[in-house]
Amino acid sequence: MRKLLPALAIAALLGTAQATSAQVPVGVRIGAPPPPRAYKVPARPGPNYEWVEGYWAPQGSHYRWHNGRWAHPPRAGAYWQEPYYANGRYYRGSWEGGEQRRAEHGRRDQSTGTTGHERR
Repeated sequence: MRKLLPALAIAALLGTAQATSAQVPVGVRIGAPPPPRAYKVPARPGPNYEWVEGYWAPQGSHYRWHNGRWAHPPRAGAYWQEPYYANGRYYRGSWEGGEQRRAEHGRRDQSTGTTGHERR
């Protein structure tokens, strides 16, 4: 019993130290990106292409420019939400909206009320 109590006390202290250290955020702040570059948008290569505007993205301790491009949206009605910087944080660009082909990972599709796994 005498050996068990010190071992439990040490385990409790180590568990508390690990939980405390897990709450410390780590990140690198590099400030706002430079202004967008000016460039000529090439002609649309065909129907069903959407323009993805060029943007600066963080890469390590600096920003790297990504040229604009024509892209096929991943689903009908989707649009490109440009990346942006606000309140000291950078938010990546992504395709938003559009029709859902099927519910993802068993989540209920809000438009149909189904999970995509029901029999037809």
